[in-house]
Amino acid sequence: MKCSLVITTYNWPEALELSLMSALRQTEPPDEVIVADDGSRPDTAELVERYRRSAPVPVVHVWQEDLGFRAAASRNRAIAAACGEYVVIVDGDMVLHCDFIRDHKRLARRKTFIQGSRVMVSEEATRERLLSKDIGISPFGRGIGNRKSALRLPWLAGMLARTTEHLRGIRSCNMSFFREDCIRVNGFNEDFTGWGREDSEFAVRMLNSGVLRRNVRFSAIAAHLWHRENARQSLPENDRLLEEAITEKRVRCPNGIDKYLEKQQA
Repeated sequence: MKCSLVITTYNWPEALELSLMSALRQTEPPDEVIVADDGSRPDTAELVERYRRSAPVPVVHVWQEDLGFRAAASRNRAIAAACGEYVVIVDGDMVLHCDFIRDHKRLARRKTFIQGSRVMVSEEATRERLLSKDIGISPFGRGIGNRKSALRLPWLAGMLARTTEHLRGIRSCNMSFFREDCIRVNGFNEDFTGWGREDSEFAVRMLNSGVLRRNVRFSAIAAHLWHRENARQSLPENDRLLEEAITEKRVRCPNGIDKYLEKQQA
């Protein structure tokens, strides 16, 4: 099963470098790494090119113009360009455990998507990691806020990974799904601009299409570097869009990934 890893980023190449380092040192590497860039400055493109030249798998940079926070569009462009039948998406401030991709692939099941957890890294420990280029993840590491989330117990993860339709705790910083399921619901809804809820609305449409959620703990481990919270002025409108998807039991969004797929086929 071919697997594409999509890493979203915006103007934080120092964190992206740790994410790329960890992505390219996997025990079972992805078949490609796609950097979904929401309009970063040229230093991000330079970083990606540097890693592309030495990477053991293809590294692709998919950039869009900086018109504000447009994570939905950025992910759609990357997923449209992906060659893998299975897609893992993370944020560019996530450092991946060396078995991260192996775990996602091992736990993948048809008609489900995976919601992974995250290990929170403190502000001070984040600064230290950025300086030292430390990509190690251990429950005994310095600056780890939720140490239980750093435990890798594959046998237990398989037992606990049951299906659910709950929305609580949906985060696209550690998620995976079959590409065909994503395309069926037309990907992420690009009516969402500004931070918040585009991942939950995507999950609603996946659930409405019959693709259930599976929470994964003690596997597919990733550490989330500290950063200041994003501005939340778009939340009222994004909450409204989310509620519409729930109330109307939507499966597809009109403003999604299909436009990029059509360009590829033209």
